[in-house]
Amino acid sequence: MLRTKEAYHEKLFAMRPNIFIGGERVGRDDPRLRPGINVLDITFDLAQDPEWKKLATAASSVTGEEINRWAHLPQNPYDLIQKQKLIRLGARRAGGCIQRCMGHDAINALAICTKEMDLANGSDYHQRFLDYLKVYHGQDLDGCCAQTDSKGDRMKRPSEQQDPDAYLHIVEERKDGIVVSGFKMSITQAPYADEIIALPTRALGEADRDFAVAFAVPADIEGLSLITRPVWLRDKDNPEAGPFCRYGVSDCIVFFNKVFVPKERVFMCGEWQFGRRLALLFADSHRHSYSGCKPAVSDILCGAAALAAEANNVAKASHIKEKLSEFAGAAELAYAAGIAAAIYGEKTASGVFFPNEIYANVGRRLTGETIYHEYNLLTEIAGGIAVTMPFSGDFEQGENKEALERFIVRNPNLSPEASRKIWQFVENVGASSMASWYKIAGVHGGGSPIMETIALNIGYDFEDKKSVARYLAGISESLDDSRMRDMEPYASEND
Repeated sequence: MLRTKEAYHEKLFAMRPNIFIGGERVGRDDPRLRPGINVLDITFDLAQDPEWKKLATAASSVTGEEINRWAHLPQNPYDLIQKQKLIRLGARRAGGCIQRCMGHDAINALAICTKEMDLANGSDYHQRFLDYLKVYHGQDLDGCCAQTDSKGDRMKRPSEQQDPDAYLHIVEERKDGIVVSGFKMSITQAPYADEIIALPTRALGEADRDFAVAFAVPADIEGLSLITRPVWLRDKDNPEAGPFCRYGVSDCIVFFNKVFVPKERVFMCGEWQFGRRLALLFADSHRHSYSGCKPAVSDILCGAAALAAEANNVAKASHIKEKLSEFAGAAELAYAAGIAAAIYGEKTASGVFFPNEIYANVGRRLTGETIYHEYNLLTEIAGGIAVTMPFSGDFEQGENKEALERFIVRNPNLSPEASRKIWQFVENVGASSMASWYKIAGVHGGGSPIMETIALNIGYDFEDKKSVARYLAGISESLDDSRMRDMEPYASEND
């Protein structure tokens, strides 16, 4: 099934009002949530558009029916590359984060880990998950992943916390399900998602058994509170102010207060040995997703910088060209890392094709390291007008209107209207509330930078590099190049 955005709205606005903004309980029709809903609308529209059918849709590996690619379990490198392309396409239209990748990465992680738990323990989580996925596919649902726990005292493990709600945990186990409590934080998209998919956030020990839990619940289930922070512009009432007036994001503290989860929706219950595995499966899949969305953010920042150079009439200056080339390097290296992660990925026991963790983490690390530099490039090219520009009303009425039309033109080949729109766009992209969100998300989305360092230190073959150095230094007489034979791209005659 493929839902239209109208069908998505109908279900969304009928949900129980469990959203809180500034201490007030509101419904999902609250206008402050609309920019995020508009982003999800793009994902539904693309799936309906004949021009993008092969990219935005796929055949379900569970039902065989046509589904939105955001609900698809990748089966081969092509599927991962198509996901990456779809993220970049959607993010370019939304002016940034497309938000649907979290649910996609969560179902990938669950499909793989439930199979591995079953193989190790003889459980039935995988079939339970596939039964859930049939509903997910059949109703074209949007899932939001709730992974990041509030963590409390960072020097203590989950079971050592003074307040156990610092990590989501099992309060009670019943024959028909479990009861859970705890906080998840910095959860994007939760107020306008159909489902909340909860996963562990870290490695767990035996004493942390109650914190090893994964499940999916409707986003308006009883006992669930979504304490929400929408992001919007100072000039939000101006329809010409740029994409961030139409498109935006909301983040939540998701508070589970003794929420009952039916057994058929429970996909991990106490298997602490698999806490780290499930957490990293989501994180590495999500970091691969960044190889689609972060290049799109680079596209947007590069476009804004190029327009600013044109408006300042300095586009032909050599130092400007050099700065613009840095955007190209950041965007396409990250995108190339995503393609490499897809091509050098692996087929898991579940049948899901998973990206190569080294290339996924390299790409994500690169994007986190360059995001502030890219904003700096935009600032250098644009100048201070991004934060000192008068309000739109001053350009549209009043006794200074004519003077401001002359003031705003720096390039005689641009009209006052075009010049003003360029600087409004630069302001919104570079100096708005959404711009601040993208800077922080650019560093911390998909996990803090230290997590990429840990992943690379664990997965990268440093001994191989030492063997090269020993050979070239004359310490070893021969060079073991066996790793080069292992660096073959995934290939199957059936793909």
